[in-house]
Amino acid sequence: MKKLFESADLYLQSATWKDLTLVKFCLAAIGILIGLQVPKSHKKSVMVGALSVFAATYIPLMTKYFRIVLKKEVAE
Repeated sequence: MKKLFESADLYLQSATWKDLTLVKFCLAAIGILIGLQVPKSHKKSVMVGALSVFAATYIPLMTKYFRIVLKKEVAE
């Protein structure tokens, strides 16, 4: 598992925003495909779970992004 994380770190060090965008689209597409397989009776609970994961990951990501951007603007 350690090697997997090290290889991911190496990839991210050489990745551009375009590469990360492709990763995001890929993950979104697989999420949609999985969502299409959920039975109608469970869709609401899956939606609540997905929304929770989205909020739990998006908020810290955007917080870090804005901290970096604002720090850079202050330095200039």
